[in-house]
Amino acid sequence: MLNEKNDKKILTIQDISCYGQCSITVALPIISAFGIETAVLPSAVLSTHTSGFSGYTCRDLTEDLPAIREHWEKEGIYFDAIYTGYIGSMEQLEYIKEIIDSRLKPDGLVFVDPAMADNGEFYPAFNQEFADKMSELCKIGDYILPNTTEACYLLHKPWKPDFSKEEILDMANELSDFTKKYVILKGDNHIENKLGTIVLDKNSPSSTEIVYNDKIDYISHGTGDVFASAFVGSSLIGKSPSKSAEIAGEFTKRAIEETVGDPNHRYGVKFEKVIPHLYDLL
Repeated sequence: MLNEKNDKKILTIQDISCYGQCSITVALPIISAFGIETAVLPSAVLSTHTSGFSGYTCRDLTEDLPAIREHWEKEGIYFDAIYTGYIGSMEQLEYIKEIIDSRLKPDGLVFVDPAMADNGEFYPAFNQEFADKMSELCKIGDYILPNTTEACYLLHKPWKPDFSKEEILDMANELSDFTKKYVILKGDNHIENKLGTIVLDKNSPSSTEIVYNDKIDYISHGTGDVFASAFVGSSLIGKSPSKSAEIAGEFTKRAIEETVGDPNHRYGVKFEKVIPHLYDLL
């Protein structure tokens, strides 16, 4: 839609929450809206996501991953980029590394969103052992996109609600050991009414930027997935990391603005209503 000559193909690996705007149900429409062919590999199928719902069902698809990879190998299917999000188990992390090794084109890009924690706590079923295993996947990523909680678990640091500018930049520098190229650290809030994203180029740390967007005082599940998907889409159509962070932040902010005031919509943000505005953002 946004770039007729863009014939890139991306694979996103994360769960499907049948109800609730997150993971694949966010990544597939947003990245597709950038004109990028988006294939999916579900790590699990859940009736709803795990935040704010109880009694949800979960079908783990770990055993399916090797057979899917083998079929793709037979069909000669390769991808220009692979983007990972919520991964259900440490065993899946090993399978995903095999998929990246065999199905990514030689000049392909890997985006790793280590979706495992927020607001100082792990998501259900995750722990420090998982975080340590996730760090291995991060190290083969060209881009990693943690929030501050995930960053702290990767670095074995205590989390707190507010970090100074110096602390957040130090954290980004330390995270450069966990990526091949770029650190995209989300959640800097040291300036009132602004939300910052640190963009660090591992090969040029002196050029580190903080990209700011207006902060909306609203908490919802799935905003990290919205940001990551818009960042990936922007990057794959040729935008710089800092410009991609700016676009992703503004896209997420507008999705939140569309959602504020609807008390029955606490399970995600109305990103669908913002997709028509991608032309404006680009």
